[in-house]
Amino acid sequence: MSTRFVVVAGLLALAACRADAVDTDRAPQNRAFPRADRPVARVVSTQWSNEELRDRQGEAQSVMDEAEVAPGMTVADIGAGEGYYTVRLAARVGDKGRVLAQDIDEGALGRLGSRIEREQLTSVSIKQGAPDDPRLPPKSFDRVFMIHMYHEIAEPYPFLWRMWPALKPGGSIIVVDADRPTADHGTPPALLFCEFETAGFRLSAFRRKPNVSGYLAQFVPVGSGPPEPSRMRSCHVGATASGGKVGGL
Repeated sequence: MSTRFVVVAGLLALAACRADAVDTDRAPQNRAFPRADRPVARVVSTQWSNEELRDRQGEAQSVMDEAEVAPGMTVADIGAGEGYYTVRLAARVGDKGRVLAQDIDEGALGRLGSRIEREQLTSVSIKQGAPDDPRLPPKSFDRVFMIHMYHEIAEPYPFLWRMWPALKPGGSIIVVDADRPTADHGTPPALLFCEFETAGFRLSAFRRKPNVSGYLAQFVPVGSGPPEPSRMRSCHVGATASGGKVGGL
């Protein structure tokens, strides 16, 4: 065995050890995915804004119209919180539709469960998710909503990768967020586009919407499955997954 081969092998082993050491603050199941290169907003409330005010601005109706939510659909409300969208989605999809309300906060889910019982929303079910996994059943949803919560996801790549299989054929993900840095409880559109593209989605619609205090973006899955985690690369603010810039938004 040559001295050069021994040296190179040693350097590779050292690099691997350093990489493992760098990733010790991440859960083992996420270490195959790139690390998010952005701050993560701290969760400060399970209710984004006053429901009466949001209704006066026509927020939920506008978003559901834009997403073409129709009776009989099956939809998921990720980060459902106190249920503002959950109850309105239930009314829109009707008795033949289904709504899955998901959140990682047990207290919020308990309060939402009481609301669902009180309002007799028989089409709604509740599920606790994980910070890195929405825990959605495969091939189940026509629409998945992520409303003013994407900036709170610390592991966007594994989260989106695990969400990919949950969509039915023709299904899509709807993101509503503010156009500001993630540390300030928003997500710059270019960064959002890049992270979704990296996880195997394509942007299908984008609208700036003052009545939702930000924008609406819609994504559809691409290909027959999500990409291999080892092929995914971390995004930077202002860059697309292919390394370009997003402008004119």
